[in-house]
Amino acid sequence: DGGTLFLDEIGDMTLKTQAKVLRALQEQIVEPVGGTNSVKVDVRVLAATNKDLPTEIRAGRFREDLYFRLNVIPVFVPPLRDRDSDIPVLADHFMGELAREYGRRPKRFDVGAATGLRSYGWPGNVRELRNVIERLIIMVSGDVITLDDLAFLDGRSVRDVSVTNEEVVTLHEARDRFERDYILKALAAQQGNISRTADVLGVERSNLYRKMKGFGIIPSRREEESA
Repeated sequence: DGGTLFLDEIGDMTLKTQAKVLRALQEQIVEPVGGTNSVKVDVRVLAATNKDLPTEIRAGRFREDLYFRLNVIPVFVPPLRDRDSDIPVLADHFMGELAREYGRRPKRFDVGAATGLRSYGWPGNVRELRNVIERLIIMVSGDVITLDDLAFLDGRSVRDVSVTNEEVVTLHEARDRFERDYILKALAAQQGNISRTADVLGVERSNLYRKMKGFGIIPSRREEESA
């Protein structure tokens, strides 16, 4: 009472649990486990989920009234793949932290490895990045981590970062080209449906639409363009 309650992964709650949470939020009353009396509480509630709740509502898996009860000040945290400039900073942070934990010297990433980390899709986000750095500090014998040391990552997600003299573009341009092509392929697989494409790519629909607009990709479905 008087504190902060953090509800993680609220999108995974059953509808029965959602009903109980909604009642507790509305009435500010809870019943302790094993108790017989109701208790009045006043707490600040923070809720988090990696799911697109409007999509879950349309599918009948999340209560709309609970969504609007919780959605007072929304904060969108993009997935790691959409903020790849954070990856080198986080990698160095985890490297220093884990080096101290294991009593070893921090290793450094060469250009290929650094680019490989930024080009990977990171489906597991920051947790996956930390686990990868921990594996590297344990398994790599030398002081320098190369692209070859990242071979255990999904080969479909780590792109070949080698370049030739025939065409050399900036990393930003190369990343934009890949991202545009990837979005186009995903859209084609979903017959142009932006909502389904956003679900497949694991991004918010509004975020995908902004990227499409930035890349000059015009929605092929009239209803998606006007939505």
